[in-house]
Amino acid sequence: MEHLNEELAEPVSPMGQYFNSSVLCIYIIGVLEFEVPIDDLQTFTLIKDVFLPINPRFSSIMVEDKDGEKRWKQVEVNLKDHVHFPKFPKGETVKSYDKFFHDYLSSTAMEQLPQSRPLWKIHVITYPTIDASSSIIFKLHHALGDGYSLVGALLSCLQRADDPSLPLSFPTLRSSKPQSSTKNFWRRISWILSSALNTASDFGWSVLKSSIISDDKTPIRSGDEGIEFRPISISSMDFSLDHIKNIKSRLGVTINDVITGIVFYGTRLYMQDMDFKSKTAESTALVLLNTRNIEGYQTINDMLHNKAKGPWGNKISFLHVPIPKLNQNRTSNPLDFIWDSHKIIKRKKQSLAVALTGTLLDIESRFIGQEAVAKHLQGTVTNSSTVISSLVGPIQQMSLANHPVKGLYFTLAGGPESLAISIMSYVRVLRVTLKLEKDFIDEEKLKSCIQNAFQMIHKAATANS
Repeated sequence: MEHLNEELAEPVSPMGQYFNSSVLCIYIIGVLEFEVPIDDLQTFTLIKDVFLPINPRFSSIMVEDKDGEKRWKQVEVNLKDHVHFPKFPKGETVKSYDKFFHDYLSSTAMEQLPQSRPLWKIHVITYPTIDASSSIIFKLHHALGDGYSLVGALLSCLQRADDPSLPLSFPTLRSSKPQSSTKNFWRRISWILSSALNTASDFGWSVLKSSIISDDKTPIRSGDEGIEFRPISISSMDFSLDHIKNIKSRLGVTINDVITGIVFYGTRLYMQDMDFKSKTAESTALVLLNTRNIEGYQTINDMLHNKAKGPWGNKISFLHVPIPKLNQNRTSNPLDFIWDSHKIIKRKKQSLAVALTGTLLDIESRFIGQEAVAKHLQGTVTNSSTVISSLVGPIQQMSLANHPVKGLYFTLAGGPESLAISIMSYVRVLRVTLKLEKDFIDEEKLKSCIQNAFQMIHKAATANS
C-alpha cells in the first residue's frame, strides 16, 4: 500500500478492509445475458458517462494515509485497463462457445486485480452461448461494497425494456395484519424470552464454529488448505418462480423457506450419492445476511440515494445454519426439508446473534487489528461446508442501451470454501449459481441433484392438500 501525507476523503469500511487483506481477497462476479448481439454497444461511452459517476469508489484505489488508516483515493481511470473483449476461435458451434465462455468466466474470476488501479473489470463477450446471444461479465472487488450496493449500481445503468421512462421495481415485503393489543403484549413477552434463548445458543455456536469446531469432510467440503488458489468452475440453473410461489402457498411457508429447502435437499442427495455415510455428516451453511434496516424498496433511486438505508459499504454479517441430515423419512418425504428450513429460519429470526457477531468483529478490530479479524473470517468460512448468498432482482425485464437483458446472475470468488451458492430472482425466474472447487465436486451431478430435489418437492407439494 502507498503511504500518503495528504488528507484523503473517504475511509475504507472495516469489512472492506477484511475483504482486501493478506488472507482474504473476495470478488463479486456478475453476468448479464442479452437476447441480442451487442457488437454495436457503446461500451466505453456507457462506462464513462453512466457507470463511473455512480460512486467515486469506481475511480479510486485503496491507500494508507500518514496515520496508517486505509482510505479511498480518486485516480485517473484508463478504461482500456478495465474493459476487455476476449477473442474466441471463429466458426465454432454455440455449444463450443458456451464451453469457451464458462472456462473464461471461471479463469477470470480467479485472477487478482492489481491494487494500483480501481478494483473492477468488465469483460464483453460478443459470442453466443446456450443461454444468451451475448454476455457481459462484471468483476467487482468486495471491498467496494456488498452485493446490495454493487448490484444496485449495475442495475442503475439499465432501464425497463417495456418503458425506459419508468423505474425498475422490485418485490415488496408486506407487513402482517395488525393484532389486538392483548395478543401483541403476550406475543412480545414470548418473543423476548425466545430471542434471549436463541441469541445465546446461536451466538455461542457461531463463535465455536468460527474458531475450534469445523464441519466434517464431505463431498462438498474438502477441508484442504489453499482452496482459494485452486481452479474453480461456475455454472447456473433456472427455476420457475411461479412454481416456487405455488409450493410456498400450498405449504404456508415463505419463498426463502422453499429455496433453502430445495438447495439443502439437493445438496444432501448429492452427498449421499458420492459418499453414503455423508448423508448424516455434520454440515453447516454460512449464510450471508444484509444488516441494513430495509423493509423493501421500489426503485434503484431508493437503493442508491436514500442515505437513511445506508446503500454503500459492506453492511453484511453471517449466520451458521445447519444443513438437515438425510434419513429414511426425509428420503420418502422431501417436504420435511421445507419444514425443517421453515423452523430453522423462523427460530434464527428470533435471535440477535447476527448483531452480536457484528459487534464482536468491531471489538476484535479495535484490539487485535484488521488482519487478525480477516484471519478470523477466513477460519469461519473454512470451517463451514458452503457459503450461501441471495439477492432480489427486478420484476420487469431490463435493457442496456436498447439491448434486452435475458438473464442475470452473480457469485462470489476468492474465498476458501469448496462450494458457494448464490441465488437471484429476475422477472419470473430464480437463478441458482454454483461456484465450486474444480476436480473435487462433480458439477453436473450436483446440478442434477438440486434439479431433482426441486422436481420432487414440487410434486410432493402439489399432491399435498
